[in-house]
Amino acid sequence: MFDLHRLRLLRELKHRGTLAAVAAALSYSPSSVSQQLSQLEAEVGVRLLEPVGRRVRLTEQAEILVAHTEAVLERLEHAEADIATSLTDLTGTLRVASFQTAILALVPGMLSLLRDRHPGLRVHVTQMPPETALPALQARDFDLVVAEEYPGNPNPRPPGLEQEDLLDDPLHLALPAPAGGRSSTGPDPKGGGGPTASLRSLAGHPWAMEPEGTAARHWAMTLCRNAGFEPDVRFETTDLLIHLRLVEQGHAAALLPGLVWNGAPTTVAVRQLPRGQRTRRVFTAVRRGRGRHPAIAACRDALRRTATDVATQAGV
Repeated sequence: MFDLHRLRLLRELKHRGTLAAVAAALSYSPSSVSQQLSQLEAEVGVRLLEPVGRRVRLTEQAEILVAHTEAVLERLEHAEADIATSLTDLTGTLRVASFQTAILALVPGMLSLLRDRHPGLRVHVTQMPPETALPALQARDFDLVVAEEYPGNPNPRPPGLEQEDLLDDPLHLALPAPAGGRSSTGPDPKGGGGPTASLRSLAGHPWAMEPEGTAARHWAMTLCRNAGFEPDVRFETTDLLIHLRLVEQGHAAALLPGLVWNGAPTTVAVRQLPRGQRTRRVFTAVRRGRGRHPAIAACRDALRRTATDVATQAGV
């Protein structure tokens, strides 16, 4: 019988890539992790790791073992969910990762509902983009992730995760306020002409966008290029409240989601985007087998209720 703790270390190595990363995540020393994996090799009777430069990689036999370990851990997720379901009160800690605008617009309402209904449940929230949150969920750093997906830019979907749609968040072209004040009802720049013309009319204006390498930046650049221009990106940050502030002060154009206003009226002039580019998908993700856990179910229910309230306030 193989030692489950050592099997989990092997699985961690597959997902985290290095012995040092496994050690840091689990508060071990790298030498301790290496020793445990050497003992696992002795148990299994085959070589599980092979050197590649200064690192190691899993052998074919180790990959087979990890696949079976994933199945065992999924069954344990089911067992944990069944035990929690048998209890009267929800307790323990639920670890949630979410992107910024969902934390601003959805998470506070979720927390309020959970506090009222399940006061014994402790919720720990971390702001993190989906690009890193979903792999971290797979590595068991979180129990639930609230993630976003932009049109035509599907996120990589790590195996072993289950997704559930939460809402479609409207996306807007946010026009820079004119000098001397804000405007939320001003005319289309350069006389209108449709969504693509609205985009193109801002070709010479500074833009605020998320940093390179993010899904939001890739989507925004593709949108502008399809409209026939290369945007002059002068402001780069993942903080969409900064994007909004720059637009309000007339310093930049931006592409802003509805959640940035948290159900309130928009504070700048906005225009429709081209058809097929007008909403981003917001969803929750959990590890396979974890969705039945009552704490996960309660969290998802609270998020759905909050999303409905925000959409109602926004008139969506």
